[in-house]
Amino acid sequence: MTDTAVAAIIPAKDEADRIAATVDAVRSLDRVDLVVVVDDGSSDATADLARAAGALVVRHPRNRGKAAAMTSGAGYVSRIEFEEGRVGPTADRRALLFVDGDLEASAANLDVLIPPVASGEADMTIATLPPQKTAGGGRGFVVRLARAGIEEFTGFRAVQPLSGMRCLSRRAFDAATPLSRGWGVEVGLTIDVLLSGMQVLEVPCELHHRVSGSDWRGQLHRARQYRDVALALAYRRLRRVTG
Repeated sequence: MTDTAVAAIIPAKDEADRIAATVDAVRSLDRVDLVVVVDDGSSDATADLARAAGALVVRHPRNRGKAAAMTSGAGYVSRIEFEEGRVGPTADRRALLFVDGDLEASAANLDVLIPPVASGEADMTIATLPPQKTAGGGRGFVVRLARAGIEEFTGFRAVQPLSGMRCLSRRAFDAATPLSRGWGVEVGLTIDVLLSGMQVLEVPCELHHRVSGSDWRGQLHRARQYRDVALALAYRRLRRVTG
């Protein structure tokens, strides 16, 4: 698997100020030969700017949430691979690299996530980020819920359980499908990949993105995160009981 190609999928909503720089940085990664931006109901020029920067673009006419955007992106990559003749259980399909749309130039540092998956050392790698240039306004409630939930199911203690920058083998992505809704997607991915007997590896990565503040918008974002993570965990507890 040392020559594995990678498709980068960038879910984005209203990222016109940052998406071109993010796409440029991702396109510079050695193994990435396909960049797909999923415009999740943006009201600005995100789609046009992503296309101008060299990305393929999938558009949701309305906002459907991060998990839906990731699923749409992966489905689009699969359609391209079908057209290329990459079909069947032994097909040389691309690994998937999920990238947040607001990373800008720092997305060029995502290259460290790819080699462990390409070599078979891990089925999924997760970026752990350094302290951000601007501190967030949260108190860690969502992170603690996510970390405790992952550890409850798998014994794995995640450093940054909500990190959205991940590289997955197609086997790992398929094991976690359908994805948990909304902001519960990262927790669901980690739990489902680990419960499938696959290897997950956290990798330090020098990334910087826009953090949510302490105003009402930031508080609302964290409330939605908390809801979606709690739902992802509740679903898996129910599944554990009912089989």
